[in-house]
Amino acid sequence: MTAPLFTAAAVDAAARVLADVLPPTPLHRSDRLSAATGAEVWLKREDLQPVRSYKLRGAFNFIAALSEEERAKGVVAASAGNHAQGVAFAGSHLGVEARIYLPRNTPRQKRDRVAALGGDQVEVIVTGEVYDDAAGAAAEDAARTGAVVVPAFDALDTMAGQGTVAVEVVEQLGRVPDVVVVPVGGGGLLGGMATWMAAHASDCRLVGVEPEGAASMAAALAAGTPVDLEEVSPFVDGAAVRRVGDLTHAAVDATGTELVAVSEGAICVEMLAMYQTDGIISEPAGALSTTALAELDITPGSTVVAVVSGGNNDVSRYAEIVERALVHEGRKHYFLVDFPQEPGALRRFLDEVLGPDDDITFFDYIKRNNRDTGTAIVGLELGHPEDLLPLLARMDTSPLGIERIPADSPLFRIIG
Repeated sequence: MTAPLFTAAAVDAAARVLADVLPPTPLHRSDRLSAATGAEVWLKREDLQPVRSYKLRGAFNFIAALSEEERAKGVVAASAGNHAQGVAFAGSHLGVEARIYLPRNTPRQKRDRVAALGGDQVEVIVTGEVYDDAAGAAAEDAARTGAVVVPAFDALDTMAGQGTVAVEVVEQLGRVPDVVVVPVGGGGLLGGMATWMAAHASDCRLVGVEPEGAASMAAALAAGTPVDLEEVSPFVDGAAVRRVGDLTHAAVDATGTELVAVSEGAICVEMLAMYQTDGIISEPAGALSTTALAELDITPGSTVVAVVSGGNNDVSRYAEIVERALVHEGRKHYFLVDFPQEPGALRRFLDEVLGPDDDITFFDYIKRNNRDTGTAIVGLELGHPEDLLPLLARMDTSPLGIERIPADSPLFRIIG
């Protein structure tokens, strides 16, 4: 394949640009993850950027690199999240007018945040139902006005800015770590870091982490070129990319970077641990790298850096996150129960089927007057995952008709 144009020198140049504007984000030691892995685990806290995401690095470096003529024409971008905030901050700081297109499904608080970061330099335009609609509108704007589109990942200057995370990690540690774990969406962060580390820290093991429902970089590497995923799970929204970039794929492919994928349930478990133990509010994509630590073969005593890429998580999502975590841990289950329409049926279920630590968290009973039984959907939270087998044994011996709802059932997805 054609050698990529992207070089480590571009990342070094971007680091000099950003040094005058953005102070390095903290590198914090994680006692929890160090104890769990036996390694020295450090967290690169990109969630503490002014826009709570590493995306600011790429957007700022891209706009800063524009010529005076290009700046005068302004920039446009499409995003439903972190990239929009990065462009807004950069446009305001550099005095470049920006029009940012957001789909209508962008939460109100994110719209307001983009507007607040951009101030008078930024116009927020809400259009279309989904991101692709907003991206199309941004492209039409650029074609009509001559404004420059600011790519979220697939541009050399964007990748260079995002790759400066690697520069800071080595400078802050004072040495090259043994392992660096990086979340992957479109591949700008991984491509930028991988290219710089191949030149300056080649002994370091670099691991990219994708969500199982959006492993687009792995698909590109397998195919030898970026490809469209047939299905993309939107849960890890900061990394839910259908197709990685041509430049980002080339950079990752050239460096032979290791890739792994983690489940959404495991991400939710890690997000709750980060919140409850570490006091870190992470978005799903921000927890990708720390989630993967449990699945990687890590040498005890080694130095590991995990990039916490963003913290723009909507607080209203935590109910879903808790639910997914419980299911992943084997503590949350749903059943269809046929209750005879007679007094005491529910009491027998409570006394004879449920264990002492089992809790009913969902109950929806549909009574049919012309039937002898009524069906209920029952959600149970177990005290411990190992309580499931005794529960299922008691259900088998119960006179009640009880059917477990599989986790991949459409019904499970509706009520879960």
